[in-house]
Amino acid sequence: MLLLVVLGSCEDRKEHTAPAIRERDSVSMMTSYGVNTLISDSGVIRYKIVTERWDVNTVKQPTRWTFERGIFLEQFDEQFHVEAYINADTAWYYDQLKLWELRGRVHIRNVNGLVFDSEELFWDGIKHEFYSYKFSKVVTPERTMQGTYFRSDEHMAHYEITNSVGSFMAEDIDGSQSSDTAQQQKDSTQVAPPVRQAATRHKATQKSIFTTP
Repeated sequence: MLLLVVLGSCEDRKEHTAPAIRERDSVSMMTSYGVNTLISDSGVIRYKIVTERWDVNTVKQPTRWTFERGIFLEQFDEQFHVEAYINADTAWYYDQLKLWELRGRVHIRNVNGLVFDSEELFWDGIKHEFYSYKFSKVVTPERTMQGTYFRSDEHMAHYEITNSVGSFMAEDIDGSQSSDTAQQQKDSTQVAPPVRQAATRHKATQKSIFTTP
């Protein structure tokens, strides 16, 4: 009996290991909390980011910044004047594509009094434009527009909404509207352009300047 016990104790023990909780590509390279930072583009400060949590992942393709707990953005012009305020429940920034994806209660207000609301918005930093394929609402001091497709320049000075309904000023109806207004009132049968193909990977030009929250 003693011999059997000794022999049994000499056997190799098997380790029971559990699989990894997370896949390797889901691990962020950096996670920051309580962020209040300025972002520069080509040496010029263009944005201010305020968020509760900021994850940077350089393993996932395309590489991205993730803001799962909401984000508030201020957009500046070259003279460091605020051009617009942007906030959303969740956001992703694909740094190699220079593309923002904003989701959930997306709200924009610019210095011209325009207010934009939707559940989705893409911000293309290469083409310098906004677009959305979700129901969107645009309110200006002159009119209110709603539609299922939205596209605009980066400053929201020129925009279009298709499949739209809304209210207009009387002068817009009697034919005295400007060319910009006519461009905004797109026919509902217009076919929305396809989403751009993924851009070729290029060297990122943005730099971060961290400040104390």
